[in-house]
Amino acid sequence: MERRRIGILGATGMVGQRFIQLLNNHPWFEIAWLAASDRSAGKTYGEACKWKLDTPLPERIATMTVMPNVPEGTPAGELPKIIFAALDADVARELEPKFAAAGCAVVSNSSAFRMVEDVPLVIPEVNADHLPLIEQQSWRKQTTADGVPGGYIVTNPNCSAIGLVLALKPLEERFGIESLFVSTMQAVSGAGYPGVASLDIMGNVVPYIKNEEEKLEEEVGKLLGSLAGSKIALLDAKVSAHCNRVPVEDGHTECVSIKLKKKATREEILAAWADFTPLAGQKLPSAPDQPVEYDAAVDRPQPRLDRMRGRGMAATVGRLRECSLLDWKFVVLSHNTIRGAAGAAILNAEVLARLGKLDFKKPVAVRA
Repeated sequence: MERRRIGILGATGMVGQRFIQLLNNHPWFEIAWLAASDRSAGKTYGEACKWKLDTPLPERIATMTVMPNVPEGTPAGELPKIIFAALDADVARELEPKFAAAGCAVVSNSSAFRMVEDVPLVIPEVNADHLPLIEQQSWRKQTTADGVPGGYIVTNPNCSAIGLVLALKPLEERFGIESLFVSTMQAVSGAGYPGVASLDIMGNVVPYIKNEEEKLEEEVGKLLGSLAGSKIALLDAKVSAHCNRVPVEDGHTECVSIKLKKKATREEILAAWADFTPLAGQKLPSAPDQPVEYDAAVDRPQPRLDRMRGRGMAATVGRLRECSLLDWKFVVLSHNTIRGAAGAAILNAEVLARLGKLDFKKPVAVRA
C-alpha cells in the first residue's frame, strides 16, 4: 500500500495526541500536517502541546509547525487530502464541512455529523457496507474540472457505542435483537483534558455525562441498521442506557442485558463471538485478529488488565449468564481512546484505502 500524506485537525488535544501516537510509523499513512486553534497556530507542536501519553512525543512531530485549523490557512498544494479530525462537536460542525468542500476525505471522531442521513457512521467489522453513503454527499458530487471526485465526511461512533456494538453485532446477525439495557462505567479520559475535576471524580461516581445516553441509544440503531438505497434503515430494537463517569484512567466497562428475537444457548452465543472475524484476510494494519474476545474468568474483564487486548482495538466480553428479566447478560470492555476514538478512525481510513476511496484521481473509463 502506497503511503499517503495525512493531516490531523485538533492535533493538540487528547484524541489528537492519540492519533499521533498511533500514526507515527504507520505503514500506510504519514503525518504531514497538524492544525489546532489560533492559540497554537504558528508554534511548533512541541511548544503548543502538553503531551500526556505514555510514549515519548516523536521528535519529528515536535518540530512541525502547527497550522491554522482552516483549509485556506495552508499554502496551495500542501494540504493533505486525508484529514483525521479530533474536534469538539461545536467546532467540528463548522470546520469539517470546510475541509470536505476543499476536496478532503474527513475521517472524523466527532459527534457532529454521526446521525446525518448521508454520513456513514462506521465500525468496519460491523457495517463497512454503509460506506457507499459518501457518494450521496454534496461535497463528493462537486467534482473538479478534470473529473476528480470531491471530498466527504466519514465518522466513527461514540466511545461507549463501539465496544458495545462489537459485542452485539454477532448476536444480531444470528439471533436478532429485540431489546437491550446497558449501564456504562466510563473512564475519565473520555472527558478529554483537563476533563473532570479531581474533587468531583476521586472516590466518586458521577451518574451523568451530557448527551451520552442519547448518543449511545441512537447510534446503536444506525450502526446495526441496514443500507437501503441511499438511506439507513435503523435497527428495530429498544435500547435503554445509563451512563456514568468513574475514576478509571482508560477503558469503558458496560453491563448489558439483552433480549433476543430467537432463543440462543450459552454455547451458541460464545460461538457467535468466537466466529466473528469479518476483516480476516484483509491485512488492515489496525484491525485486531479477534475483535471480540471472551474471558471466562469470573471477575473479568477489567480495565487495568484487559483494555489493551488486540493492541487496544479489541472488545473483551465476560460474565455471560442468564438474565431473569431479559434473556442474557454480560460485561463488555473496550479502550475508549484507542478503539473508541483515534484507533477507530484510523481503521475506518484503512478500509477506505482498501476500497480506493482515498485515491482522488479521475475515474478511468472502462470500455464495454
